[in-house]
Amino acid sequence: MRELLLLRHAKSAWDVPGLEDHARDLAPRGRKAAKKIGRLLAREGLLPDLVLCSTAVRAVRTLELVQAELPRPLEVRHLDELYLASEEAMLKLVRAQDDGIRSLMLVGHDPGFHRLALLLVGAQAPAAVRTGLVQKFPTGALARLRFPVEHWAEVGPGGAELLAFWKPRELD
Repeated sequence: MRELLLLRHAKSAWDVPGLEDHARDLAPRGRKAAKKIGRLLAREGLLPDLVLCSTAVRAVRTLELVQAELPRPLEVRHLDELYLASEEAMLKLVRAQDDGIRSLMLVGHDPGFHRLALLLVGAQAPAAVRTGLVQKFPTGALARLRFPVEHWAEVGPGGAELLAFWKPRELD
């Protein structure tokens, strides 16, 4: 079994005119949401073996705030290629992971995250419909996917079970 956590960066700030997109930080609402997700991960015992995070400031800051709520540090790699990555690029990245990693988290952006989640789960999967994943992957949301495979290279479209889809506004 393999498990993938998809964490979309929390709500970003738009209050600095002319600031390039990659450099945007979190809004106060985003900081609060990231902490909620961190507490959720700690409470659920969801501490991935590896985190791959976009280099965008809002993604990095989201992960920092999440990690501050966890009982131990996570192994993190910051990847430029996750910044606004397509679902195909992210799937390729997931498939390339070492099989010693059982649980992987990606921290990144939409629309790629929404498309990747729907590709892996299937847009018509009951859990995707029930949780609202079909409609939207909001900022700060976290999807937990499980794959009944032994190797990351076997992860593919429609092969995931959506175990949970959490939205910060629904927590605490």
